[in-house]
Amino acid sequence: MNEYIEIINNRLYTYLDIKYPDIISEAMRYSVFAGGKRVRPALALLSTKALGSDFNKTIPFACALEMIHAYSLIHDDLPAMDNDDYRRGKLTNHKVYGEAVAILAGDALLNTAYEIMTDYALESVDINSLKAMSKIAKASGIDGMIGGQVVDILSDGKIIEKEILTYIHENKTAALIKAAMASGAIMAGADDEIVRQFELSGYYLGMAFQIKDDILDVEGNASELGKSIGSDAKNHKNTYVSLYGMERAKKDYEEFSSESVQILLRLSLYNNDIINYAESLLNRKS
Repeated sequence: MNEYIEIINNRLYTYLDIKYPDIISEAMRYSVFAGGKRVRPALALLSTKALGSDFNKTIPFACALEMIHAYSLIHDDLPAMDNDDYRRGKLTNHKVYGEAVAILAGDALLNTAYEIMTDYALESVDINSLKAMSKIAKASGIDGMIGGQVVDILSDGKIIEKEILTYIHENKTAALIKAAMASGAIMAGADDEIVRQFELSGYYLGMAFQIKDDILDVEGNASELGKSIGSDAKNHKNTYVSLYGMERAKKDYEEFSSESVQILLRLSLYNNDIINYAESLLNRKS
């Protein structure tokens, strides 16, 4: 994956080469280049490649996905939300630049993401660009990531029904992963049914990804995770493990993981890079 990560990082550096004001440019880059795995942009590129198309046309959307993800983390870490001091083993954005600049850095990343996508769509005059942008926009908004975050905040410290936790995971985590795979398929020119299959695989991958996070918070290694173990329990957060127990969490994780991969295996893909990558994500330790 080093090749894909390097491609994504190089383009992100170009997009974030903002001359003024210096402080906002620095704060944006601080969080974008804080050591993320580039999961969502990589899935977008690999989805395009899996369908035999040139992934270069997907790069603007892949970078937009990463910026949207980074902005959401900056805002999640703020005192008004999760109030975290560390992210990926480094001080969170607001701890380095202050709350006001951190809020604006997140806003700037979100707006820059849409600038990148709209500029590409205008230049390419390609309906698929608009379709891909629409998928990403909906997954990022009130019917996706933001909706999941709102319900997560409202549920904080409360005993919630399992359906509410599913809603949170589906929207806060899985929505953007679904959008990454769907947008990659769209940019490859796939028909609606193939896009739906990629989106469905992304749903199961996203759910398994979140359950794995919940498991690692209990059984993981702090040095590998870049954060302390047991923080969810300490902060009384609702997780898959706290609501279902570890045994059920591991069982469902295996089922979701398998379904995500099986959907891709049933398709006539030009290569299995995306399957190999999905499996590496599911078997991760951090």
